[in-house]
Amino acid sequence: MRLDSLWRAVLGIERAVVEDVVFDEDGQVVVVSVRPVARQRGRCGRCRRRCRGYDRGRGGRRRWRGLDLGTVRVFVEAEAPRVDCPVHGVVVAHVPWARHDAGHTRMFDDQVAWLATQTSKSAVTQLMRIAWRTVGAIVRRVCAEVDAVTDRLAGLARVGIDEVSYRKGQKYLTVVVDHDSGNLVWAEPGRDAATVGRFFDALGPDRAGRLTHVSADGAGWITGVVARQAPQAVICADPFHVVSWATDCLDEVRREAWNAARRAAGGTRPVGALAGTRYHASRGTAQTIARSRWALWKNPEDLTVNQTAQLAWIAISSPRLHRAYLLKEGLRHVFKLGGDTGKHALRSWLAWAQRSRINVFVQLGRRIKRHLTAIHATLDHGLTNARIEAANTRIRLITRTAYGFKNPHALIALAMLTLGGYRPPLPGRN
Repeated sequence: MRLDSLWRAVLGIERAVVEDVVFDEDGQVVVVSVRPVARQRGRCGRCRRRCRGYDRGRGGRRRWRGLDLGTVRVFVEAEAPRVDCPVHGVVVAHVPWARHDAGHTRMFDDQVAWLATQTSKSAVTQLMRIAWRTVGAIVRRVCAEVDAVTDRLAGLARVGIDEVSYRKGQKYLTVVVDHDSGNLVWAEPGRDAATVGRFFDALGPDRAGRLTHVSADGAGWITGVVARQAPQAVICADPFHVVSWATDCLDEVRREAWNAARRAAGGTRPVGALAGTRYHASRGTAQTIARSRWALWKNPEDLTVNQTAQLAWIAISSPRLHRAYLLKEGLRHVFKLGGDTGKHALRSWLAWAQRSRINVFVQLGRRIKRHLTAIHATLDHGLTNARIEAANTRIRLITRTAYGFKNPHALIALAMLTLGGYRPPLPGRN
């Protein structure tokens, strides 16, 4: 193999000629001087069309960081002339070994993007010897190239829309997941009707008209925009969120029972140094109610022996709290039944909640009636936000693994590469 062919294979450079290879004095850096082949010269760095030359560049020769050779850092060096593109104006000419406006070779970018989807922030930065901010820039660059050749919004029929927190201070992303493929197809900073409107702007009226089902958590800023932009789509209320409304009501009843037990009058201490002082005879009851939170929240089939005993004790000691627990489980059972049976069970549950004499569940019944159409659609079609909740969990994991993101667009790009169905391949592997 010729020496220039060997260096092209090592660096992953195509359509270029290797002119020289220079080691520094300590042998820790290799600089490979190259030039594009004739067919690749004089092209726009953005659209690749042939253009008229403008000048030889502002800074003379330019370097791009390549993949390391063991512990030795590698740089590709070449001329960086500028061309005058009729579409994009004066831009740096295209080079076949790197993306436009990149300071690294294409193989270096691809390996960093692959590592970012697989490993932690510290592993990527230490292995590749770059800053985390550089990792974010590379991920955005690779994701932009994927988006340029891929239409993620093509063929959408059933989607789920939800929000996920990515940073303290009420910082949210609105995300859209395709129910049929499970892929994350769109994400944008914000949590309001304007953000959902931007999704439909990207989708366009024709493709919005092809949507058949949209699942959401019942938030008005989602359902209102969907009703305007895709009126033919069936809006399905997510069962998890509906049951969580009942769980919140149950927890409020539990806190009321706990406070009532703490305030209950006791007697006087009969003996000891504090004889005659007042004490709360029901303090043990209050502690037991306080510790019953997980037993009340969990599904019956997942209860431990101790939690089952706690529920049995609550049924005897606090009938009102036990009635609230049964209301929560009754609503969960509605979604397990589904279909017409589930609708009939829901009507019975609404009547039960109305006469339960528990104010929060009476209000919950009215809230469910306001969302009755979307809940009936869920019972008919069985569509839930399970896929989008799984995507949200992965996004939180990405955020935690990276120790947070200051720039939400870097998080979106990494989430798209990880969950969008177009994960970058590891260079040199099929």
